Amino acid sequence: MAVKKTSRRPQAPAAPRPSFDAGRTEDMIRRALGGGEIIAVGVLNLVKNTLLAALGGVQDIGGEIGSAAVTAVRSSIRAGHDIGADLGMVAKQAVRGTIAAAEEIGGDLGGVAESAARGAVRAAGEVGGDLAAVGGKAVEGAVEAGREVGADVRRLAKRAARGAVDAADRIGAAAGRAVRSTVAEATQGARALYGPGGARALRTRRASRAAAPARRRRAARAGGTPRAARRQPAKATGGSQPEE
Repeated sequence: MAVKKTSRRPQAPAAPRPSFDAGRTEDMIRRALGGGEIIAVGVLNLVKNTLLAALGGVQDIGGEIGSAAVTAVRSSIRAGHDIGADLGMVAKQAVRGTIAAAEEIGGDLGGVAESAARGAVRAAGEVGGDLAAVGGKAVEGAVEAGREVGADVRRLAKRAARGAVDAADRIGAAAGRAVRSTVAEATQGARALYGPGGARALRTRRASRAAAPARRRRAARAGGTPRAARRQPAKATGGSQPEE
C-alpha cells in the first residue's frame, strides 16, 4: 500500500516594516515617562530600548534613524517637562540612549548625535526650557556615549554641538548666542580630555592615583618616604651641608 505523501507549504518570511513609526514611538516614551519610569528605569535605557524596538525590521535604518532619534529625544523632553524633571539631565540621558541604540543597530553615530542634540534644543524651546543648559547637557551626553561605545568622542561632541546651535539659531539670535557659548565649553572639555595626548594623560593620572596607596604602603614597610616626597628639594638653612 503506497504511503500518501503530504507536502508542507513553505511559510513566507515576515515582511519588514517599511518605515519608522514616529507616532508610536512618541506615545511609548511619553506614556513611560508620564508614569514615573523616568526614575525607575532611566531615560537612557528607555530611549535606547524604545528605538531598538521601533527600528527593528525597518528596511532603511540608515535613512530612518536620524528622524527616530529626533522623535525619541523630543518626546523625552516634553514628557520630562510635564512631570517637572530637570530637562538638562533628560536631554543628556536621551542623547546617550540614542547613540547607544545607533551603535547597536549600526547607524551613523555622528549623524545621530547631531540630530538628537538638535531635537533636544528644539523641544526645550517649545516647552520654554533653558536652551543653554539643554544644549550643553546634550553635548555632554554625546561625549559620555562616545566614551562608552569606544567612538571618536571629539567628533561626536562636535556634531552634537552643531545640532544644538543650529536648533538654537532657528529659535532666535539670543538663543543662538547662549547655546553657542555653553556648547563651546563642553566641546573644549572634550578636546582637552580626548585630544592628541589628552586621553593618554587622563589614563596616566588615573593609574597614578590608583597606584598611590600601594606606593605609600611599600614606603611605610621599608621605613622610607614615597618617591614624590623624595623628589622635593630640601630648604636651604644658610649653607649647603655635605651628606653624612
